[in-house]
Amino acid sequence: MSPRHPASRLIASSLSAGAFLTSAALSAVAQEPAPAAPPEAAPPPAVRPAFRPQRSDENWSFFRPAADGHCLDPLKNIRISDDLSLSIGGDARVRYEGWRNFAFTGTNDDSFTLGRVLLHADLRAGDQVRVFVQGKSAFMVGDRDLPGGRRPLDVDTLDIQQGFVDLRIASDGTPANSVTVRAGRQELLLGRQRLVSPLPWSNTIRSWDGVRAMAALDDWRVDAFYTRFVPVRKYQFNDWTSAPDFWGIYATRPLTAAGADAGAGAGGRAMMDVYYLGLDTAVSSSFNGDSGPETRHSLGARFFGPIAESGISYDVEGAYQFGEVGPADIRAFMLAGELAWTPKDMAWSPRFWLGVDYASGDDAAADGKVKTFNHLFPLGHAFFGAMDFIGRQNLVAVTFGAAVRPVERLRLSAEIATFTRAERTDAVYNAGGGVLRSAGSLSRSSHIGSEIDIIATYTVNAHLTLEAGYGHFFTGDAFKVPGTAAPDSDWVYLQASWRF
Repeated sequence: MSPRHPASRLIASSLSAGAFLTSAALSAVAQEPAPAAPPEAAPPPAVRPAFRPQRSDENWSFFRPAADGHCLDPLKNIRISDDLSLSIGGDARVRYEGWRNFAFTGTNDDSFTLGRVLLHADLRAGDQVRVFVQGKSAFMVGDRDLPGGRRPLDVDTLDIQQGFVDLRIASDGTPANSVTVRAGRQELLLGRQRLVSPLPWSNTIRSWDGVRAMAALDDWRVDAFYTRFVPVRKYQFNDWTSAPDFWGIYATRPLTAAGADAGAGAGGRAMMDVYYLGLDTAVSSSFNGDSGPETRHSLGARFFGPIAESGISYDVEGAYQFGEVGPADIRAFMLAGELAWTPKDMAWSPRFWLGVDYASGDDAAADGKVKTFNHLFPLGHAFFGAMDFIGRQNLVAVTFGAAVRPVERLRLSAEIATFTRAERTDAVYNAGGGVLRSAGSLSRSSHIGSEIDIIATYTVNAHLTLEAGYGHFFTGDAFKVPGTAAPDSDWVYLQASWRF
């Protein structure tokens, strides 16, 4: 599907449509008050909503600030009228990073500081209409004297991160059976974020322009969307006109009733995700010698949940891809699985996990067949090491980790991961999908290397979180090419995050 396909006109009109819908819907609400939310949808007045990773997921329209609450609580749920409320919030984050031998190159040593400020306004007209706007400024103190310099991942001086309108239609007057239509700029987060994530670790965060329908139909939650990715233009307003089209449908439902059988323990229910995702790049992509405009379709499923009362949980996902890269046919796939164990009634509340991942690679260069998996828009940071060197393409990875809480607010975690190429005839790909090392620059060995990460997270209070981490990457035999050096890499970071 070309990005000039008629469906992509939805994107070009989404912002103007959002403005029209806002005006029309607010007028309708003013003429006919929205039905009151069901009692179960409203938390007790004294309970403050939790901050969410995606701030657009929060709902403060039932919150009543207490006299002894936070000094910025009066910015939440400002009542403009009986049906109209405004909540204002924000985030600020600063992170210092120090690198030695970045990307396994001995001359790449540097340190720098990244900063980010987000400010949002959430206007709600009853339960039916909502306007959400979030501004962003992402910046760097000093220069980044590493490959890529000041990257779009690091700097976006002033821009709109999100700006959308929601219209909700409830078939029976309750959130349990409703459809919400969203138009405008927005973040996408699907499932475990193996393939689609706003990538909050990056300083600039991802966003998309388009339209989206989110349906709650009894046990089903269905998300259908047609969007265009918004690439960062560091010193100008971001423009989606030449970026990839991205569309799909993602559905989730429970497989068991809560606590009803061995498939559902006290911690939750056995769940299933099924999805289809489509990508059209318009510009040329290249995979192991095959190049051209890329149209790729992904079909996948995920099963996850607890195993009875054992304290063990599982998460299994697989996806198959087909389509074209220029004249070449795509046939690629990925499989991922994780087992986690949280022992009960044990000091320091430990948690252990083991993950195994496979993403197909290409077994022959420039042969008209693309077998390299495309990981789309992933949160690789959560799966393949915090140093973000390795991506879910031509990869076999095994990870083992453990986390403890010596005190309630302090979490300590350690993880080790080992990486191998699925096919020795294909490249090593980085967390952004680019080529870290081409197949021709590597030895015949499949072993990419191993990484160990140690991270400490201290939650000072609901608003302030402090983090510190260290990572070391041990380069494998694939990089041991005569006449070249591939030293191990080291990384350290310190981070403070504050929100209101």
